[in-house]
Amino acid sequence: MTKLNQILAVEKGVKADVQRKVTDAYHTIQKSPLLSGISRSYQPIDDEGEQLPPESTRVQVQAESVLKDVGVTLTRLFDVTATKDWANCSARADVKVDGVTLLEGVPVTYLLFLEKQLVDLHTLISKLPTLDPSETWSLDENTDTWRTEPVKTTRTKKVPRNHVLAEATDKHPAQVQVYNEDVVVGYWTKISFSGALPQRRVNELLGRVQKLQDAVKYAREEANGTEVADKRIGEAVFGYLLG
Repeated sequence: MTKLNQILAVEKGVKADVQRKVTDAYHTIQKSPLLSGISRSYQPIDDEGEQLPPESTRVQVQAESVLKDVGVTLTRLFDVTATKDWANCSARADVKVDGVTLLEGVPVTYLLFLEKQLVDLHTLISKLPTLDPSETWSLDENTDTWRTEPVKTTRTKKVPRNHVLAEATDKHPAQVQVYNEDVVVGYWTKISFSGALPQRRVNELLGRVQKLQDAVKYAREEANGTEVADKRIGEAVFGYLLG
């Protein structure tokens, strides 16, 4: 009894071989000289006339024979493809994660679809933005986002001051130096918000995707191990077409 994975292994080679042979057949029947033949003989008017040898060219290619060969070649492809497609209808397997069945009786064609989608999903999750690890974050239930603890900072304003270098006398005015002093005039309270994810959450999601990817691959291998009945489709098709 043949298994589905064995059919899949030979399908590509069969397709390539069939394509080459059908292409060769197409080019062959385009060469008119190969399909043509002649036979001619010469007879002089009387016995004294010049005798010439007969000439002949044999037909090298028969269109009917080419068609028959193409039919034999395509029959193999038709049978392999039919066996695969009929098997795909019955090849199924369960997807199990950590011993728990997540999906039951999944067709092998859908398992292939899942594999492709999970690759794309893994790429998306690996690119998710994460929270700045230098900050301490907590979930804000009011905004459903992450927030930091309040950080209080001062707001200052430059206020001009006078510094007396020398007191005034009856002969000289006071010598005063003007300078600016930073004076606290208020306080900023800053809270940062973010819609990114904690790194541990991203790691958790990636782990889940990877587990499911492995489970789907195992299921596909199991489904591809399904025993299949060889189909004989090509003979009926070409029996009708070339009959």
